[in-house]
Amino acid sequence: MADFMVPQRKLHLPYEAGPFRMALGVTALREADWIEIDDAALAQIAERRRLLAEHRSEVLAALPGTEPLCTELRALIEAHLRAHHPSWVAPAQDENDHPLAAIGHQVAEDFCLLEPGPEGPRLVAALLCFPSRWRLADKIGRPMLAIHKPVPTYAETLGKPVDRFLGALKPGRLAARLNWSIHEEPTLFQPGGHEREDHDPSITAENAGETLWLRVERQTFRLLPVHLTIVFGIRSHVTPLSDVTALPGEAARLAVAVRGIPPELERYKSLRPFRAALLDYLDRQSGAGSNA
Repeated sequence: MADFMVPQRKLHLPYEAGPFRMALGVTALREADWIEIDDAALAQIAERRRLLAEHRSEVLAALPGTEPLCTELRALIEAHLRAHHPSWVAPAQDENDHPLAAIGHQVAEDFCLLEPGPEGPRLVAALLCFPSRWRLADKIGRPMLAIHKPVPTYAETLGKPVDRFLGALKPGRLAARLNWSIHEEPTLFQPGGHEREDHDPSITAENAGETLWLRVERQTFRLLPVHLTIVFGIRSHVTPLSDVTALPGEAARLAVAVRGIPPELERYKSLRPFRAALLDYLDRQSGAGSNA
């Protein structure tokens, strides 16, 4: 257990009240803010330990020859915790375990390691305990463009900008972005579920606040200082929709954002089974009339 006052988990609300834009949207990040330590971290670490014990092949993958990269990442995280969170005490770990597994016992973030290649940065190792509807086994060894092939318009709008951004990262310079979606369950380990279309009658305007969840990924980017490999970090936050709409103005803002999602991305994000109920709920919470 941690022996100090742990900060409350931050509620990230990254959706925009306007037409949807497929944009990278990165901002500079201070070194001190790289890892999120909060009151949800220990429970998430406990779940990571369970997944590593019961589903190891699904949440950890590393190509041959990547152990030095993984070891450097583990050392970088440990040095960061000593410098910026010296009172944080994570659960005990097996020191002889794979470096990525050890990371899973220390912090709540997932991490992917990307090496430069002729087709762009390539995923060579990862600890991915909390995937948001993608499977690590399907992506390991592939470049970014191939990894994101199922994402509508990614290749046309973000493929080259993302590769340029990752290729321009400098040692000691950190960046972050936020990604959001609406899920019908709070489970953090969700390797499947894209492109659901069938109507879900169990979700209604009356219960959407309790049955739907805002899922936000806080994504971070930096380089390993020695191997100069890209470190892509992912901290997942899942919040009941009712907690979001309890905040002034958020129901209306989220409704506009949902209405702005184009049909192809709406399908990809599996919004169709409950879109009408979600918008009816948001409109009721904001005092607006139904206009799905």
